[in-house]
Amino acid sequence: MPPPSAINVEAVTDTSGVTLPDPLSAPIKSNEIYGRRRKAEKAQWGVAAPADSASFRHCAHDHKPKAKRWDHRFSAETLSRKGNSLKQAAKYLGKPGLISLGGGLPSSEYFPFDTLALKVPSVPHFSELETQDSGVVISAGKHDLAADKSIFDISTAFNYGQGTGSAQLLRWITEHTEMVHNPPYADWRCTMSVGSTSALDMALRMLTRRGDFILSEEYTFATAVETAAPMGVRVIGIAMDEQGLLPDSMDAMLSAWDPSTRGARKPFVLYTVPTGQNPTGATQDTQRRRDIYSVAQKHDIYILEDEPYYFLQMQPYTGPGAPDVPPPSSHAEFLRSLVPSLLSMDVDGRVMRMDSFSKVLSPGSRIGWITASEQVVTKYIMHADVSTQGPSGMSQLILFKLLDEHWGHAGYLDWLIHIRLEYTRRRDVILQACERFLPKEVVSWKPPMAGMFHWLRINYPSHPSYPAKSIPELEEEIFMTSIAHGALVMRGSWFYADKEARHDTMFFRATYAAAPSERIVEAIRRFGEALRESFGLKGVNGHGEENGKDEDGVKKV
Repeated sequence: MPPPSAINVEAVTDTSGVTLPDPLSAPIKSNEIYGRRRKAEKAQWGVAAPADSASFRHCAHDHKPKAKRWDHRFSAETLSRKGNSLKQAAKYLGKPGLISLGGGLPSSEYFPFDTLALKVPSVPHFSELETQDSGVVISAGKHDLAADKSIFDISTAFNYGQGTGSAQLLRWITEHTEMVHNPPYADWRCTMSVGSTSALDMALRMLTRRGDFILSEEYTFATAVETAAPMGVRVIGIAMDEQGLLPDSMDAMLSAWDPSTRGARKPFVLYTVPTGQNPTGATQDTQRRRDIYSVAQKHDIYILEDEPYYFLQMQPYTGPGAPDVPPPSSHAEFLRSLVPSLLSMDVDGRVMRMDSFSKVLSPGSRIGWITASEQVVTKYIMHADVSTQGPSGMSQLILFKLLDEHWGHAGYLDWLIHIRLEYTRRRDVILQACERFLPKEVVSWKPPMAGMFHWLRINYPSHPSYPAKSIPELEEEIFMTSIAHGALVMRGSWFYADKEARHDTMFFRATYAAAPSERIVEAIRRFGEALRESFGLKGVNGHGEENGKDEDGVKKV
């Protein structure tokens, strides 16, 4: 069932006495944004047109402090970058009457595409079935800009672009960032990325050198570790609890850091996933984030805030049979319900926030964005202009048509409320299955508040083969027993930030993001069987049976 529409509707007339919004107030309401956009010349939307996200902000930010400079933290590679000299010429393409024989831009005459058509949901009818029945077809033509039908078309989007991404989609992203986070310093900027992994790769190349350590949660996104490793950069894990990274542990490690003992200079980069952390599902509350930021200020740490799951914050878990908590009734209530971002607390410009459409729209779009200080974003763009050259123009056009022209900011927030409820439902399914099927004497968990992952702690000391078998051997046994029972859950050791450190815990990660509800339940039942077999526990398998095989021919205990 779709969520109730959460659009904030406010009547505005052309009569006298209308109260205009305070230009210093932010964030603005979703339905105010389009009416406050500045008038732009058509040249701003042309092929490879340069864009500065500062020109797309609605509120005044000059009263805020300027960001700290990071010259002392940039790598030699970043300090040596001069940008793409050929792209500098693009700023002249908007000059009226100019005949360009300069850039190597192919003519759109030779693009074998005339129309792009997409069937998408209308607000608030977001389900697959509703989209099939009542979805809206939106389309983009080849020359819509020239015909004044749209500010973005195939001839523009399918050509070369800038490292910032297109001005058209960058405007929407900047407005969204201002509305949701309202960074508390003056010279913040946005620029697009080819997803957060690419953004992390660039950030590490900008801020580290071979032999460095960076900080992260002791269990972290495995790809982040694998991105850093070929650069000669190691990740050192900070102790965690159910809310994620422990600021006191971070402070203690940095305060006691001895370069001669560690063989490396003191770390000055923190990579963290504050919301729905992968793999643990932990979410830092507001005070935890403030405490982490304070430690970062004390030790002059630069924070890479990776937030693909930020909008997968869910309704509170109420338990089996308890009434559901009503969904947010307005955009304002929805935004207030979100844990404030580190970006929203960043008075120094020491946070690079990495956002992505991957978890809320489509991973295949390969579009995300970073928000950071003007200095950092400028260096990032210089890198992008000679590497990724920005995200796919085809993806940008698709997202622009959906987000800017069709849904608008209001519709997108309604979509986010919709997926909040969908993920809440999925989270509740896996939690109820765990309550029903998992042997609580050997496995425990905390209900996740956000994200896609359920983190299961294994009480390995109660295993009959411990300590004769080591933790890695027992983890391997449980994993393979689960495979034999027909359920794949991920081994916690695959997410160690530092595989050389001592680890005296055992976890498994399950995800509730993709499988249908009945398959989630069945997989948890099978994992429960595997645990009982491995630990030598007696008991029924949840179906009142003690042995045999299930409907897929997988062994039961």
